[in-house]
Amino acid sequence: MTRIEGVIRTVHKNAACVGGAIRPDNLASMVTTWEDDRVATAVEGHRLRSVIASVDDYLMNLSIAEDLCTYASD
Repeated sequence: MTRIEGVIRTVHKNAACVGGAIRPDNLASMVTTWEDDRVATAVEGHRLRSVIASVDDYLMNLSIAEDLCTYASD
């Protein structure tokens, strides 16, 4: 069976806030960490469509978390 894996790395003013906000939405196949100004989420799966759907959902949640943390810090 094919294994698909990758890491999404993003830079944020408040990476701890963004990472903390996004992590509860992770699926079992995802792990989010943060350090300094970077958030990293590892994604893995065996079906390409599932991985694409997971990444799509993650990116939408990431955008919302970024907005939330930006407004909360202002």
